[in-house]
Amino acid sequence: MIARFAIGALITGFMFAASLSTSPEAQAFGRVTGTVTLTLANTAPSSASAYERRAVGPRPKPLSEIKNVVIFFTDLPAARAAPRQASIAQKDEQFAPHLVAVTAGSTVAFPNEDPFFHNVFSLSRGAAFNLGRYPSGSSRSRTFTRPGLVKVFCEIHSHMSAVIRVFEHGWFTVPNEDGTFAIDGVPPGDHTVVAWHERIGERRDRITIRAGAATPINFTLPVLEPGQ
Repeated sequence: MIARFAIGALITGFMFAASLSTSPEAQAFGRVTGTVTLTLANTAPSSASAYERRAVGPRPKPLSEIKNVVIFFTDLPAARAAPRQASIAQKDEQFAPHLVAVTAGSTVAFPNEDPFFHNVFSLSRGAAFNLGRYPSGSSRSRTFTRPGLVKVFCEIHSHMSAVIRVFEHGWFTVPNEDGTFAIDGVPPGDHTVVAWHERIGERRDRITIRAGAATPINFTLPVLEPGQ
């Protein structure tokens, strides 16, 4: 009986200590939750590729367009956030994933999973690079120090393209496959939230973040499949 009481008291003490350590942060910040829905656009937007897309052999099944959307805040102050690990593979003559979002200072790896050479490069302002040709099974990487949009291509396969969004804060995310998303630790106040897709640009909305609460928001984006 005494042992059971001691164990119960110990568990209660741990739970109380945990609540003390986490509750102040939960009460000081809020979160945003929501969904992104993709619909068929009336007109075909322009492609982000630097070259005309072409197919070399059978084309793989297109990746989900929902993963090419980034949700982020635009009017929050710059805040140093920890670097995030990311990887964009070259597979089946395409970049996978097509889009990654990282914080400034993050390093993105570019492993070659195809049975032939690739040459990954970018001409984007403030982030221009050229990794040179490298064979199957090898990988090269690049660190991105400046916030902004980086468009990535392959010098050998002109139909390949990818996008990297670099942020100066950590209040951003890419939706799940079902379109749901959440961003935690947002300072209270009235803020602007953006849903961005490379072929249609931005959709903006104003929301009020309250400390210790979740604010819902939903975006509908008219997107066509690549090449349409």
